[in-house]
Amino acid sequence: MSNVIVSICCMTYNQDKYISDALNSFLLQKTDFEYEILIHDDASTDRTVEIIKEYEKKYPNIIKPIYQTENQYSKGETIPSAYVFPRVKGKYIALCEGDDYWTDEKKLKIQVEYMEKHTNCSLCTHAAERVSRDKKGMGVIRSNKGDENYTTKDVILGGGSMFATNSMFFPTKLVQSLPDFYKNAPIDDYPLTIFLSLFGSVYYIDKQMSAYRVMAENSWSSKMQASKSEQVKFNKKLTKMLNEIDEYTKYKHSIAIRKVLETEKINLLKSIIDKRILKSDMYDQLRNKLTIKEKIKIYIKVYFPFIVNFRNKFRDLINN
Repeated sequence: MSNVIVSICCMTYNQDKYISDALNSFLLQKTDFEYEILIHDDASTDRTVEIIKEYEKKYPNIIKPIYQTENQYSKGETIPSAYVFPRVKGKYIALCEGDDYWTDEKKLKIQVEYMEKHTNCSLCTHAAERVSRDKKGMGVIRSNKGDENYTTKDVILGGGSMFATNSMFFPTKLVQSLPDFYKNAPIDDYPLTIFLSLFGSVYYIDKQMSAYRVMAENSWSSKMQASKSEQVKFNKKLTKMLNEIDEYTKYKHSIAIRKVLETEKINLLKSIIDKRILKSDMYDQLRNKLTIKEKIKIYIKVYFPFIVNFRNKFRDLINN
């Protein structure tokens, strides 16, 4: 019988610049229980595999990798449910992507102690610092000032940025069988958070215990930012996912879901504006939902893009 209490699940791809930070932060955890580190490398083409193997050699009883020879994400596989969760031996799962890391050596201990005392909690999260690629502070992911319990409605309205993925901690038994809306989703954390919230309360600890890299190389966020077509595809898949969640929950959260869908359409308009969009049915439907300030920003993006480019370059110059 396994004595592992926590299984740390880490998904990585071409993150040789960051993976050591993640692994070191796992190994520095101070606990009075056993934990394992399950790493899934999705056929990296840089030095990520080489680095993981070095750690595996030093900690063979803790670090247990899977090295894919073909990229599974590009084949449409949902990596956690297909390859990582089935290997878990721990009572609980802690998530962290390969480009992120933890900053508190007692993170796992704090979350285990809370979950053991509150068996009605189906997901425990915490605050996280936003950092640049070279670890410069860029703000905080903080859903509340003070600890807080959330419902499914709160989680749906909070969106995918409500909690940092590397703060998520939950019972393994809840993900032994996952619904299609999770497996078919364009992202992992948001639908997983919603799914877990259906089984109990979602508890947020207002303490920074991890770091989330903003726009790290080969990260999902950097790919979205670089391609307007990817943003459009993502919006369509997100809409499909939320409609599937609506059906799965027997339409108990339809009002919240409709509100999120409307907000996402507006965000898409702001992001990929061109003259065709201004003449589209989608813009006509959402026009009255926009504030005067939002409308002005959209028209500036369309007809005076040089102003936006100048502003962005000036902002980058100031930040650097």
